[in-house]
Amino acid sequence: MNFKYEIIPDGKIEYCRDLCNELMAFQKSKSYIKPELFDNMNFDTRMIPSIKSAIYNYTVVVKDDDKIVGYVYSNISPKETYSNEFATFFELSSVSRNNVGCLSQFYIKKEFRQYGIGSILFNMSMKWLKQFDDVEDYFIFVSNGNNNALEFYRRKGFSVSHDILDGFITVLRNNKQFELEETA
Repeated sequence: MNFKYEIIPDGKIEYCRDLCNELMAFQKSKSYIKPELFDNMNFDTRMIPSIKSAIYNYTVVVKDDDKIVGYVYSNISPKETYSNEFATFFELSSVSRNNVGCLSQFYIKKEFRQYGIGSILFNMSMKWLKQFDDVEDYFIFVSNGNNNALEFYRRKGFSVSHDILDGFITVLRNNKQFELEETA
């Protein structure tokens, strides 16, 4: 295995199309609460709108040789972005600053899990998010049934804040005080 991590600009986000669509299918396969909500979720309906509404975007792909095997997408967005026709993801008044950081999408192909890729991508995202002095609140939204992801983020210092959409999504939250773990 020859893993390379590449930060990609918004103009090359198309690189993530297939993996984003795999992520949505994976989430639907795990979901036991309202799995039909994933029917209209894909690269065009999730990633593209998120990139357009964010102030700053950060996407890292990991390649094994030249094949993309995983990615992470994080952003800095106005807190109002997270109150829309789909859901209110957190109580806006609970965030004192105008903007929040979000680890928005994270996916690694099944056969490439357990090589430490997840920790590296997570740490790259958190390091990027922490550079914004005007952001104190960080969120991760985990779909129901994805218990491995939920436990991964808990081990990384995030706490469950609440559920939304009758348990369809678990909201995890942290503030600027989290520490990055060292990775080789």
